[in-house]
Amino acid sequence: MKLDAVKWGGVLLTILFLMAGSAWAAWEWQANAYGQQLAEQNATHQTALTDLANANSALILAEQGKRLALEQWLAASDQAHYRALTDAKTNQDRLRDRIATADLRLSVLLDATPATGSDGMQATTCSGGVVHATARAQLDRAHAQRIIGITGDGDQGLIALKACQNYINMIVR
Repeated sequence: MKLDAVKWGGVLLTILFLMAGSAWAAWEWQANAYGQQLAEQNATHQTALTDLANANSALILAEQGKRLALEQWLAASDQAHYRALTDAKTNQDRLRDRIATADLRLSVLLDATPATGSDGMQATTCSGGVVHATARAQLDRAHAQRIIGITGDGDQGLIALKACQNYINMIVR
């Protein structure tokens, strides 16, 4: 009986070792399979992150290109605006100088219609000729220079308005 017990004990011990070995082999196989799944998942995740980073880089480069184009357009627009302002100021200064030196005189048209209403015909003709020329009056130099200053300010305002409109049109596009 003792021999049977030792025999059965050896068989049980062998079965126990086989069960432990098979459990260890199953554990290793499952760990290996799970590790491969994790590695595949990690590789897929890294690929997705790389794709996102590349797309983001392309978007950033496109936006930088747009910004560069806008900066170049603004620089050119500023140059054109400055050139228009300086040209208007130069023309205004020349006109003011010509008025100051009496090289140029400003005049205004006078209303030729009398209060009686004779359809624009003068009651008398000039003694110098028979042509019914439009009556004009010359302005004083100081008044003429003030008028030129006012029109120059208006010109500068119109130039600035045009520059603002061009800027808004560029942004809206």
